[in-house]
Amino acid sequence: MRSIGLIVIDIFAKKSIQMKIIAIIPARSGSKGLRNKNIKLLGGHPLLSWSIITCRKAKLIDYVLVSTNSKKYAKIAAKCGAKVPFLRPASISGNISSDYEFIDHALNKLRKLKINPEIVVHIRPTTPLRDPKQIDKAIKHFIKNKSRASALRSVHEMP
Repeated sequence: MRSIGLIVIDIFAKKSIQMKIIAIIPARSGSKGLRNKNIKLLGGHPLLSWSIITCRKAKLIDYVLVSTNSKKYAKIAAKCGAKVPFLRPASISGNISSDYEFIDHALNKLRKLKINPEIVVHIRPTTPLRDPKQIDKAIKHFIKNKSRASALRSVHEMP
């Protein structure tokens, strides 16, 4: 099985004819292992840009948000077509900060902007080579099975 590195989460668990689906890409600066890993060049483009472009090509994603604590990362993300309407605070941008913290922060900020997604697709920038069709396929699978699951996660065996 091949991993596409995504998690799909049902936020409000309500039925709607037209769902609002957003991708949230976490890209904090301050990595301890590899400095500025999220903007290191891969194939001549910042690592972060690959995930943004893939999400923009996915037909079912309505809004691509980058959650970052860095003005530099925000500028790169916006140049690639992502929305960065706010910066993540330092208190939830450390190397032990949880996914829950940045997702909760992003959703609270989005609600204040009158953006109320029903489904969140969590895309890590450190898995850059995804096929947008696989993301759409995962979203469709999640929607089809919403009554039985509140989240979908891709997994794969490591060689």
